[in-house]
Amino acid sequence: MLPDVLPADSGSHSLIQAQSDAQAVLTWLAEHADRPATLAAYRKEAERLLLWLAPRRQTLAQVKREDVLDYRRFLASPHPAEQWLGPARPRSHPDWKPFSKPLSPASVEHSLTVLGALFSYLNDAGYLNGNPFKLLRRRGARKSAQEIERFLDADCWLHLQATLNGLPRGSEREIRHAERALWLFTLLYLTGARRGEVAAARAGDLVRRNGNWWWHVVGKGGVSARIPLPQPAANEDTPLICRVGSKGQANPLSDKAIYLVCKEVFGRAQASAPNDEVRAKLRAASTHWLRHTAASHQLEAGVPLLLVSQNLRHASIQTTRRYLHSEEDARHEASRLHKLKRDA
Repeated sequence: MLPDVLPADSGSHSLIQAQSDAQAVLTWLAEHADRPATLAAYRKEAERLLLWLAPRRQTLAQVKREDVLDYRRFLASPHPAEQWLGPARPRSHPDWKPFSKPLSPASVEHSLTVLGALFSYLNDAGYLNGNPFKLLRRRGARKSAQEIERFLDADCWLHLQATLNGLPRGSEREIRHAERALWLFTLLYLTGARRGEVAAARAGDLVRRNGNWWWHVVGKGGVSARIPLPQPAANEDTPLICRVGSKGQANPLSDKAIYLVCKEVFGRAQASAPNDEVRAKLRAASTHWLRHTAASHQLEAGVPLLLVSQNLRHASIQTTRRYLHSEEDARHEASRLHKLKRDA
């Protein structure tokens, strides 16, 4: 539940009926109700901010540029740790904490971007009188260079496959968990889909066209698209990824649960990694890395850049080009031809 903080002064010209910061945030979140993954991500960022403001006795209207700078530092190192940090758990769990770990620089900037959108909305609605997030100098210049490396190379991918094939299968429940993990990684890798898209997927989203099977998704930004698929076994309202032990019911696995399943497999793979390089990559890997890996491996296999861009539904082909490592290799090889000439 969002902290119900009363506004310092919502003004007499507000275009929304919110009587507190929590109500104002919920009004903004309702604009994203048709995109469950986006809604969950935005709610998390807004709730963290409200929880941080509560002990400071501040409302959204009282947030200044200096407070935003304090919050940026806080996201990178939440303190006191015992209050803010803890294992990933469902929001309803009594020991839930807002963070499972400090945020990376890229995640900090993403959080500030989301909150900036919140403040812009409330400012346009007349609930706030400004947006201090707009005053920040963005720190995203090095982000694209870091993101290029967020994929699993051949050695990492082969080791991860071996880990999936070696998951415990000593009981019926372990067999179901192992088969689900294998299917989940296969789906994420072959389609390059986002975690939230997989969580929302149903068998009824699979359609056949000209003898080929496609997965209809509504992805980032509400963009509708089709992803090519192998032939499915069913065409019904069954989730593509289900919970184990649902007692005859096909209950979907949540977005957060998909993340936790993948992190568990990455952790198992890390524990048995053959060398430090593979171990370091698997330690940092997350579900979204499988999307980057899908792009990189498709391009390495010779799939045309345009088709990979369409499969991943990138708004710009330049986004896909970042995963074309063969271009970098060719540049590096070509640079060797340029040498200092010495006099005879």
